[in-house]
Amino acid sequence: MADIEFYIEHARELMEKSLQHMHSSIAKIRAGKAMPSMLDGIMVEYYGNPTPINQVASINSQDARTLVIKPWEKNIVSNIERSIINSDLGLNPQNDGEIIRINIPVLTEERRIDLVKQARHEAENGRVSIRNVRKDANDHLKKLLKEHVSEDEVRLAEEQVQNLTHEFITKIDNALKKKEEDIMTV
Repeated sequence: MADIEFYIEHARELMEKSLQHMHSSIAKIRAGKAMPSMLDGIMVEYYGNPTPINQVASINSQDARTLVIKPWEKNIVSNIERSIINSDLGLNPQNDGEIIRINIPVLTEERRIDLVKQARHEAENGRVSIRNVRKDANDHLKKLLKEHVSEDEVRLAEEQVQNLTHEFITKIDNALKKKEEDIMTV
């Protein structure tokens, strides 16, 4: 019985990691509002090492359309600016020598639809990951049948894994719905 509980708990942990990864992926999709998390994937050259932007500067939303980046060292302002320009975010930073301002352009309807498609793709990747965890857990449970566990115990454990799968896929669907609303809100 301890083996069964281990596999169920392990499946829960892996599903939680898949959910967190999906959350971080859709958080990077901008919804037309200036959010510091938009810049999470940007790496800045800092003393010869690529470093996450939030480790070399503070990032704040000045208003709904403007991000303000204040580097902790003035000598890396140009590195931060270059990293933002070279990112695939399509943002145009303005550097005044001490801080960097980024004005977030208003999204067109066509761009909003593309962003919704991107969010749906990330959510589907999350669902696939959860289903893969379910498949692996069920495979491990079936192997226990050959050892010392009864069919009834395995069947109950498979039902628990299926309930976990349903729970996490529902969480993904809810997160996607919220993100779609954020993106489509003008």
